[in-house]
Amino acid sequence: MTYDYVLYEVDGPVATIWQNRPQQRNAQNEQMLDELNDAVLRAGRDPEIRAVVLSGKGGHFSAGHDLKEGQIKRQDFTPEERWAYESRSYMDYCMNIFNLPKPTIARVEGACIAGAFMVANMCDMIVASEEAFFADPVLHTMAVSAVEVLVHPWVMGSRKAREFLFTGEPMQAKDALECGMVNRVVPAAELDDAVHTLAYRVAQAPPFATAVLKKSLNRTLETQGFGVALSAHFDSHQLTHFSEEAARGKADGGFSNSITRNKVGTSVQ
Repeated sequence: MTYDYVLYEVDGPVATIWQNRPQQRNAQNEQMLDELNDAVLRAGRDPEIRAVVLSGKGGHFSAGHDLKEGQIKRQDFTPEERWAYESRSYMDYCMNIFNLPKPTIARVEGACIAGAFMVANMCDMIVASEEAFFADPVLHTMAVSAVEVLVHPWVMGSRKAREFLFTGEPMQAKDALECGMVNRVVPAAELDDAVHTLAYRVAQAPPFATAVLKKSLNRTLETQGFGVALSAHFDSHQLTHFSEEAARGKADGGFSNSITRNKVGTSVQ
């Protein structure tokens, strides 16, 4: 696949995949998601790659799904069409990151919102700059029950996830570190070095044993109900797209979330 919105870089045993729509704060349109998924699977197939970094160009990880494109291309989707599209482009693509047989690291600076929150939290580890922030304002902005992949309680705990989702307020990097969602927080000037050091340390581990260990770690979550819980929420999420609340929001031009819009300046999901 030729990439227009993703950059794929290899430095020794580490592949770095950059979301590359900086003028749109890396808002994830359909093509970017297809390219991102292709790049992830490409890194997984390459026997020379032992660690994968996901990041974003231009100072932001990503402002989330490109809602402007969604309004143009998917506004009139039937429930069947929306379920099929979101199942492939959101759920399946996220699970491909989760199930990649190589350690993955999300390098997060700036905004990591909603759809981007899902992508980052499918990674094995997250390293964030001090000014990075995470948000899922979808309940408040769209009257939809969070994003499609409800990874939140698994990565930050149930209490914090409830506060995060019910308020729609951004979580700063230091708070994400405190609740265990983020592994390391460093000054922006040190982010590249911190990610590089971690990725190369991980890449030194024997690759077959690492792949088996990651499978065991993933199976631990699966034994606890991870996959069933995500699938159950995905199906329920689809219902809320077609509620009277959501319809009123669309008719009125959308609900508001001034905190997130002021920080990022774009429509997100």
